[in-house]
Amino acid sequence: MPKNVSSYRRTAGLAAVLAAATALAGCQPLFVTDTSRMNPDVFVQETAPVFAVPEYQDPPTNQPPPMPGAIPHRRQLYPSDFHQTYGLPVTNPVHRTMYDVMRDDGHTLPAIPVSRVDARFLRAEVNYQTSEAPGTIVVDTRAHYLYFVQPNGKAMRYGVGLGKAGFAWSGRGIIQRKAKWPRWTPPQDMVDRQPDLRQFAAAQGGATPGLNNPLGARALYIYKDGKDTLYRVHGTPDWQSVGKATSSGCVRMLNQDVIDLFDRVPNGTPIVVM
Repeated sequence: MPKNVSSYRRTAGLAAVLAAATALAGCQPLFVTDTSRMNPDVFVQETAPVFAVPEYQDPPTNQPPPMPGAIPHRRQLYPSDFHQTYGLPVTNPVHRTMYDVMRDDGHTLPAIPVSRVDARFLRAEVNYQTSEAPGTIVVDTRAHYLYFVQPNGKAMRYGVGLGKAGFAWSGRGIIQRKAKWPRWTPPQDMVDRQPDLRQFAAAQGGATPGLNNPLGARALYIYKDGKDTLYRVHGTPDWQSVGKATSSGCVRMLNQDVIDLFDRVPNGTPIVVM
């Protein structure tokens, strides 16, 4: 091949390569490293989880308007009733345990609906300054509390129901007798006032022990100078009477509370009703 022809081909090939390079000079190179992915902000945006956010809806009429500056298509935040519905209990869970269903000597005491009882009258250990010796029962008739005095300025406090005006007793005595699931025998003067109680009179043997017995699950009998005063500290199936003046003079307690007190109090315990 003539030397001038070979030289022409080499020149033409080089020119073609240069023309192609020139044509691509204004385009993005074929292999490029994307350095933007090394930017933390870009990485967060591209890898953030995606949630299904409901479309914005106008709040209920009883709710406030959206917060100023809120993005319309985002879920809005409103005051919640979570704590009232699902959150912290209204009543102390310890109280629910204290007043839960109780099986005792063949009887099943129903749970006390503690949410419907004034919390002041639920059993609690409290600070209590008194001149009475530990081991004394003190009934505060004005506040409707019974205190069982403990050492070191403490007391177990229980809510109680008390006698109506004209039927209350006050003074000092001792607990001379205790009874589980006692029979109730109304005094004769009560029978005279309420003839329908004659079926429970002493001559008839009194009311059978049980859930409907007016003395409830336990009775502590108050004596003074060796004589029965006919007044009792006792349980009651009528839990709504605690904190009120509805009885015929006796000191009524929630059944679960009188069982607790019964187990703490020995015969001979002094009692002060004031």
